[in-house]
Amino acid sequence: MLLHELINQGADEALALIDGNRRLTYKELQESVRNCRDRLYALGVKPGDRVCLFSRNSAEFVCAYMAIASLGAIVIPINFQLSNREIAYIIKDAGSRFLLTYELLNLVDAMAQLRCDIRLTQVELKNITTKKNGLEKAPGFPAHLDEHAPVALLYTSGTTGNPKGAVLSHRNLVANCEQMARMGCRAEHNVLCVLPMYHAFGWTCAVLNSLHAGATVTVLDSFTPKETIRTIREEKVTDIYVVPSICSLLTKLATKEDMQSLRLVVSGGTTLPQKIADDFIAKFGLEICEGYGLSETSPVVTMNPPGKSKVGSAGPAVMDFRIVDPEGHDVPQGEPGELIVRGENVMLGYWNLPEASLEALRGGWFHTADVARVDEDGYIYIVDRIKDMIISMGENIYPREVEELIYQFPGIAEVAVVGIEDKLRGQAGACFYSLHEGASVNIRELKKFLQANLALFKIPREFHEVAHLPRTATGKIAKRKILEEFQSSKGATS
Repeated sequence: MLLHELINQGADEALALIDGNRRLTYKELQESVRNCRDRLYALGVKPGDRVCLFSRNSAEFVCAYMAIASLGAIVIPINFQLSNREIAYIIKDAGSRFLLTYELLNLVDAMAQLRCDIRLTQVELKNITTKKNGLEKAPGFPAHLDEHAPVALLYTSGTTGNPKGAVLSHRNLVANCEQMARMGCRAEHNVLCVLPMYHAFGWTCAVLNSLHAGATVTVLDSFTPKETIRTIREEKVTDIYVVPSICSLLTKLATKEDMQSLRLVVSGGTTLPQKIADDFIAKFGLEICEGYGLSETSPVVTMNPPGKSKVGSAGPAVMDFRIVDPEGHDVPQGEPGELIVRGENVMLGYWNLPEASLEALRGGWFHTADVARVDEDGYIYIVDRIKDMIISMGENIYPREVEELIYQFPGIAEVAVVGIEDKLRGQAGACFYSLHEGASVNIRELKKFLQANLALFKIPREFHEVAHLPRTATGKIAKRKILEEFQSSKGATS
């Protein structure tokens, strides 16, 4: 199956999209996609062209994505929080000549700064799905392409250096929908898409997976607690895909009655702290099915099945996996090692980066750079990112273990432990935390609590209270930004 054929999975009169006051049946969705593809074809979009899509969540985003795919072109969804320079970098790296956007961007200076001489055509998404008379009908999907052709280029966050574009095929994305069948999405379900569609988690799980099942997708352009709670209640949403920070806010602000229509709550994007999970379950009586994935895997790698979830686990894998030591040998069950995976959802490679592709996919396995362990039932536990691991006096410290413990201390709202330079130990931990409203924390008591529950070498050297921790658009705590700000402040005071 080709990606855009997912819009044909629902019954003609079944509701496909709810976007504010707009409601599109599957038949109307198909018509909107046809109108959009005719407009794009008239603009000169051809098979293999890279088309950037810069927008908040909307029905137009869905239609444009499917229209681009149906022409044999490649979609590049862009984070709408990026700066003009970052947007220009992606345009240059991908060699894209088209940018679909809700508001036209002034990228002239940014593209000049990067010496990007691409002649860019910007197209406003407004009204792009309405029929325009006199346009030539776009041809069908190119005969020389198949399901293994590239359809999406997802730029990773670029934790070191410039971001890399993960190339996904039609088959990659559709296969991941098939692998998610364990989540039980059916035509009668209503799935909320509140996570950004430019991100693989929100796009595949909330949108593609729902269309694959012929279900309804309810679209919110961004997360605001009151609007999200109101939408769940009034639209009788059954399935939500969220990040831990959303779970925490729902626990704080929603009533049990607000959430009574829900049958499935899935958390991903970043590790779910035990305390947040426990509080959510206690209030709503709903389990949270935690999952794990990466852009390079379309994205789902693991997911807890409904009714069989294990709190603290990311669930069983939906694909082949191994957990290996640095030499590539399998580690014993229960021992930590790097998680490597293979399956039909694994990317084709990185755009124009053959060496990086070979390194990431060496031996026929995608190397996730995440440390994990597996239990006797095949449930995978993500220990930490290899890059986040702190090495102090030769000892490995996994920040997540320390963070989980600090979350249990009264008054702590959010916490991040990052590695900082230490002249004696090489590295040490620094803890950054925010507090619940009206709370206070005695650091001496917190240290005593940690000393009673952790090896001394794992206890952070420094503790810093902040008003709030910076987050990425997908709800992850932005550790890189925390570290950059910390180093900058150190430099300013030295």
